[in-house]
Amino acid sequence: MFGFATAHLLINELVSYKINIFAQNAIFMSRKAINRIKVVLVEKNLSSKWLAEQLGKNEATISRWCTNDVQPTLNTLASIAELLGVQITDLINNEQK
Repeated sequence: MFGFATAHLLINELVSYKINIFAQNAIFMSRKAINRIKVVLVEKNLSSKWLAEQLGKNEATISRWCTNDVQPTLNTLASIAELLGVQITDLINNEQK
């Protein structure tokens, strides 16, 4: 039989394991390409610097959108679509994984 201390240690290890799995999933999901801003910029032969200038945003912000580290607001996504001459749906990755 397990003593209280052993059971407590096993529970702590299980909780730690679950937290690690959750963190790994969160990292994986954050790397999933949600938007296609970078792809469309390349297709249009435009730079993220150009987009930053057009939107009055910092280049670092555009870079974070292009790498899917963070997502622009829907209003900003609509502005990007208008600037690029595409539908807003063209900027959203609809692949199911």
